[in-house]
Amino acid sequence: MASSKRFYLQRRADSAASHHCCVPKCTASAKSNSVLSFHSFPKDSVVQKKWVVNVRRDNFRINDARVCSRHFKSDDLIEPSAPSGRRRLKKGAVPVLFEWNNYSLPATRPSVWDRRERPPTPDAPEEEPVMDIDLADHDYCSSAEPAALDLALDETSALRAENAQLRAQMEAMTIRCKFGLERFSSSDEQIRLYTRFASYARLMSFWSQIESALPGLVRVTRARTALHTEDVRHAVHATSLQPIDEFFLFMTYLSLGLVQSDLASRFGIHQSTVSRIITTWANFLYNVLGAVGIWLDEETIKNNLPEVFHDYSDTHIILDCTELHCQTPDSLLLQSEVYSTYKSHSTFKGLIGIAPHGPVMFVSPLYEGSISDREITKRCGLVSHLKPSMAIMVDKGFLVEDIVPCKVYIPAFLKKKHSSHMQKS
Repeated sequence: MASSKRFYLQRRADSAASHHCCVPKCTASAKSNSVLSFHSFPKDSVVQKKWVVNVRRDNFRINDARVCSRHFKSDDLIEPSAPSGRRRLKKGAVPVLFEWNNYSLPATRPSVWDRRERPPTPDAPEEEPVMDIDLADHDYCSSAEPAALDLALDETSALRAENAQLRAQMEAMTIRCKFGLERFSSSDEQIRLYTRFASYARLMSFWSQIESALPGLVRVTRARTALHTEDVRHAVHATSLQPIDEFFLFMTYLSLGLVQSDLASRFGIHQSTVSRIITTWANFLYNVLGAVGIWLDEETIKNNLPEVFHDYSDTHIILDCTELHCQTPDSLLLQSEVYSTYKSHSTFKGLIGIAPHGPVMFVSPLYEGSISDREITKRCGLVSHLKPSMAIMVDKGFLVEDIVPCKVYIPAFLKKKHSSHMQKS
């Protein structure tokens, strides 16, 4: 019983009465038209492609699609020899008659309501006789008065001005509601708050330096973070933010330390998108800026030496270590390596060096939080940049005098210990 029911449903689905023409704007159906024939797409790939191109359907599947006979030329149709036979197509026939190429489809058969004769309605109004009266001619082509034209022009100009004003107001409201760089471009104070750049001009100057490298930006996507993904080239998509707004988001994250959910709310994007933007721009800026030499020569240092350093004019770099909190690992061995007694937390540690007048001129790789300042100075490669004619300035406890080839200046922390502010080693 079940098998016969399935056969019956399949036979109904494949029935010729269910065929419809797949051509756009064609409503022909085999259910209500027995004159037309419906032809399936040919198996020949070349001819089949011509059919698909001529039919003009987007994302079209030709599984069971049919084209009715009125889209073919009469020469392409082979009429059946017997009344019960089927109309066929000549080999290589292609549908070419459509509404969009100025071909009017033949009129369909009138409906039953239109074919039925009906008696005249007694209440129907009689046609009024045509009055053969000479009416006075009207000057329909007469031009409008000049005053009316001037008034219309004034109204048009006023409407255009009002339209421009409303557009400007809408754009201003959109910018105020949107959290992005354009919103704060007129305020250097806001730029310093969110990006740590001194001004909007400085920020745009930096942007012009890295903008040329944007074509090489490799975005971190869900597919790239999945270990089982083999090919991620088709999964790389840009976000809804402009690249400069993505950079602004990244700088806001670094400057204010906002959580990702807060950034997602401010910029109107998903929290996972914020995470991918941060990772993408961290990798991008590391690759772009990591290749730039920031070590300054002795002449540059002396030409920009602040006045307070005149007694220590050979100071070339000021060194100190910084630590970044990280997630505590599960492994006890890793916990012991990254745990910092100074911060009482799991950290990564790096060495930063700045010139006396402020620019950063050395950044070391990150090491485990338990490493000492002395050990990180030996490993990071700073010693190879130092010369005997230079001097470094370090904090108390930075025991590196015997591993550097130059003088070491250490600040005096006890005010009563020395009248001077420095201790030379």
